[in-house]
Amino acid sequence: MKDITVEIWSDVLCPFCYIGKRHLEQALAEFEDKEQVEIRWKSFELDPEAGREFDGDVYDMLAQKYGVSRDQAKAMNRRVLDMAGKAGLIFNLDAVKPTNSLDAHRIIQLARQHGLQDKAEEKFFKAYFSEGRHLADHDELQQISAEIGLDMTEVREVLNSDKFTAEVRAEEDEARELGVSGVPYFVFNRKYAVSGAQPPELFLDVLKAVSNEDT
Repeated sequence: MKDITVEIWSDVLCPFCYIGKRHLEQALAEFEDKEQVEIRWKSFELDPEAGREFDGDVYDMLAQKYGVSRDQAKAMNRRVLDMAGKAGLIFNLDAVKPTNSLDAHRIIQLARQHGLQDKAEEKFFKAYFSEGRHLADHDELQQISAEIGLDMTEVREVLNSDKFTAEVRAEEDEARELGVSGVPYFVFNRKYAVSGAQPPELFLDVLKAVSNEDT
């Protein structure tokens, strides 16, 4: 059995990234050699130009982004809610606060240094999609960081500087070099790629294919 590295380009404001995370976890639960799999999360901002504050809710944001009505935006999200529910996730889209995700990505970079990146990803996804928390508010970010288990002195140092911004941008540049235009995007041993929140069965098939290859 060869080691498998799964790199995941993702944004914590992306519902399909949260669903894709859960689908991969469901596949790993069925994968015999899951101990040999290393997950590496990579930063990707869906909208780097987004403001910290948005005058409206997620339906207003989608209506503006895609040039549709608010009712059409709500209809678009019904599919998302259905997919989330089937993945075992509870989304509260009415409470979602559209914002900029850069600071959240920078905290996740800090979490990586302490071996807490996966926990950080889960916390931020849940905070945004289920709990309606503001992921660009520094007080909220500190609270979430405490729940992750990060040191508050380090967290404040990050939030009060541009620390880890270069790392976020470098991973986004790397995504562009790989031809990544949307997330989630999963790369297995830099050989196989899966785009989108594909079913757990597909992830399991890819894991098996990689593991069966000659080292």
